[in-house]
Amino acid sequence: MDVLQAYAGQLLQGALMTVQLACTSLVCGLLLGLVFAACQLSRHAWLRRPVAVLAGVLRGVPEFLVVLVCYFGLSNAINTYWDGALDISPFFAGVVSLALVLGAYASEVFRGSFVALERGQLEAARSLGLTPVQTFFLVRLPQAWRIALPSLGNLWQSLLKDTSLVSVVGLEDLLKKSNMAAQASHEPFLFLLTAAVMYFVLLALTEPLVSTLERRAQRPYLR
Repeated sequence: MDVLQAYAGQLLQGALMTVQLACTSLVCGLLLGLVFAACQLSRHAWLRRPVAVLAGVLRGVPEFLVVLVCYFGLSNAINTYWDGALDISPFFAGVVSLALVLGAYASEVFRGSFVALERGQLEAARSLGLTPVQTFFLVRLPQAWRIALPSLGNLWQSLLKDTSLVSVVGLEDLLKKSNMAAQASHEPFLFLLTAAVMYFVLLALTEPLVSTLERRAQRPYLR
């Protein structure tokens, strides 16, 4: 326990980095998922088909490979075409890769949610004179959000665990800090087990928040 206390500060720093990476990727991924879903529901084939192919590829490729491509591939492209003017940080590469993967999965969740809406809702919005933008934000998105929330909660859990993949490119997240402490103290089992417990605690802490959002979204329909 003395060894664990000596590295407690580093583990907490790694946990904070993990939460920052997960939250940033979640916001970017949800926005990207909405864009992908809108493109896949478009009437224009030139927009619908390429996005569907891109989302399918992202869902079919291992997340670990996406992280490597985003970090090393983007760095190589910048060094080749911009003479190394920009530097890709592990955090930025992690956000890009995790947001892409989350957006690909979230697009199917949003697309299914939008398709599940009753057409009478859209007809009522048009009869009230709402513009397409108003209809989307006032009618379609709130109802689709209610349907999509349970699945998005599952995606959040997967995203939080997938942040550990970014440690391979040098991001000092919870897993990286645990490995560093394990190598320095020669106690790999202790620190890897501690990391597993901390990941579980982070997921357990966010579960009530997801449940609260689901209840609030369902409240108007329970009256």
